[in-house]
Amino acid sequence: MTEFSRRKFIITAGASAVGSVFLKGCLGNPPDSVTGTQTQQVAAVNVSPEQAPETTRVKLGYIPIVEAAPIIIAKEKGFFAKYGMTDVDVSKQASWGSMRDNTEIGAAGGGVDGGQYQMPMPHLITEGRITKGNKPIPMYVLAQLNTQGNGIAIAEKHRGKGIELELAKGGKNLFGQLKSANTPFTAAYTFAQVNQDFWIRYWLAAGGVNPDADVKLIPVPAAQTVANMKTGTMDAFSTGDPWPYRIVKDKIGFLAMLTADMWEFHPEEYLALRAEWVDKHPKATKALLKGIMEAQQWLDNFDNREEAAKILGGRNYFNLPAEILAGPFAGKYDMGEGRTVDDRNKAVLYWKDPRGSVSYPYKSHDLWFLTESVRWGFLPPDSLTKAKALIDKVNREDLWKEAAKELGVAAADIPTSTSRGVETFFDGVKFDPENPTAYLKSLKIKKA
Repeated sequence: MTEFSRRKFIITAGASAVGSVFLKGCLGNPPDSVTGTQTQQVAAVNVSPEQAPETTRVKLGYIPIVEAAPIIIAKEKGFFAKYGMTDVDVSKQASWGSMRDNTEIGAAGGGVDGGQYQMPMPHLITEGRITKGNKPIPMYVLAQLNTQGNGIAIAEKHRGKGIELELAKGGKNLFGQLKSANTPFTAAYTFAQVNQDFWIRYWLAAGGVNPDADVKLIPVPAAQTVANMKTGTMDAFSTGDPWPYRIVKDKIGFLAMLTADMWEFHPEEYLALRAEWVDKHPKATKALLKGIMEAQQWLDNFDNREEAAKILGGRNYFNLPAEILAGPFAGKYDMGEGRTVDDRNKAVLYWKDPRGSVSYPYKSHDLWFLTESVRWGFLPPDSLTKAKALIDKVNREDLWKEAAKELGVAAADIPTSTSRGVETFFDGVKFDPENPTAYLKSLKIKKA
């Protein structure tokens, strides 16, 4: 893997605005205001006229979980600026609802041009299914930001009751007991009809628990999950690191499982932008992608993860001690029930995993998210017949490939197929993107 962060770049004061763009503070940086550490910065060098971005400005929203790391690192390490995007505004969002709302109004209206999204938010926004007044706002999916890095956290009061990956081994009975007592098991996700809702639904259903009948599901912003579990208002939550790990560290719960256990190297969150911005700024879009890709490569050098934890933990980003991130970043989890994990393949990954590219946005993964949407009644059954057209409209893997080639990514690291092939889950169920209907039929608990 190429370690871009170790290169040194020559800054030429006399270069043209197109040829060389300065990044503030790139010579003799003072200690970083976020982390208190010296942050290496690089500047745009010899951006060729044919690749020079049409604009240097874009506003990207993010949620303070590890999925946002490539966006933050690309900003902090100067990777965006290196490719001419010297004015990238990285804006923390209060919740996924805020991210949706700010996407709807756009940067011109005080919102964002795009940024970090759970799936299939870009498709739902494009179709106007989750916007105010159901107004369609075309979006483009440009890259996958990461794989893994999520877990299901359980309240301390349920310790020792068999609540683990395979609920059928003993934990299933608890849900029925609580339902009968009119105190249903309450599980939270960060936004409805997307990743973290799907993870907890899949886990429950695989264990014979109907998420729509046997438990109570509620939306809670990621940053509020720890506080809500402390007050006893929820029994479980599904979200990204560092929040599940905080539960263990604060001794108010434990981890039932990692999503890496449920589906190895699963698709997680994505970089997406409003289509009108991309259509107007195709070169700037590829410049952003190159910055993201370089940040993903930097992050997947585990020697850089201690520094990454310090940057992300800074008060302007996650505002928490770096050690809360450092363990999970290294694939080390204290699950809280005398169980520990020490496996880099269970850590959040950003550039590559044993199955190939992480960054490339496989269309087959878009299809799984849309198929799950049909499974739970979020989309009508006939949506599967229209799914390919919607995915082709939203997924711009072509721009990812163009940016990768301009970046000099090895041909072996650029997928030749838009499908990653058959996916296998922990319960033995398989998803064949060539036959999503067969997958739906094989599922015992569903609405469709």
